[in-house]
Amino acid sequence: MLHEWLSRPHVSEWWDGTPTFAGVVADFTPSIRGGVAHWCYIVMADGAPLGFIQAYSPVAFHDDGWWLDEHDPGVRGIDQFLAESALLGRGLGSAMVRAFVAKLFADPAITRIQTDPEPGNGRAIRCYEKAGFRAAGEIDTKDGPALLMYCERPVGESFPSIA
Repeated sequence: MLHEWLSRPHVSEWWDGTPTFAGVVADFTPSIRGGVAHWCYIVMADGAPLGFIQAYSPVAFHDDGWWLDEHDPGVRGIDQFLAESALLGRGLGSAMVRAFVAKLFADPAITRIQTDPEPGNGRAIRCYEKAGFRAAGEIDTKDGPALLMYCERPVGESFPSIA
């Protein structure tokens, strides 16, 4: 299912291109088995798969050359997509991100959440803005240019626990 989704044009355009099945297995098996600071989820709505969302600890990827300027172990990065292109533009992506952000911030150790869409991916940028993220500026990553965006833990606010 994940390979099929990642191969769809509305996803592959922004998510590392069209993957091979072996590439998807290699990329996601470590997080499925545990032992890495990378957590992947299939998002469900009304009993049907809606999309994919992942969280990761940026400091855990320093050895791979990622996020070398980030030193706060409480920061989480996220990435996501909706599985069906027909679902785009309906507010589902931002709702999915808001719910996931609430789930992450339910852990008091989480200090901030970041994401890094490509600067030309206006749809993703608007989705994250509607979910409470603010642009910090463009950066260069191993995958090319990105717009670094943050969602800060609101001071004095608590988030509901989402099961």
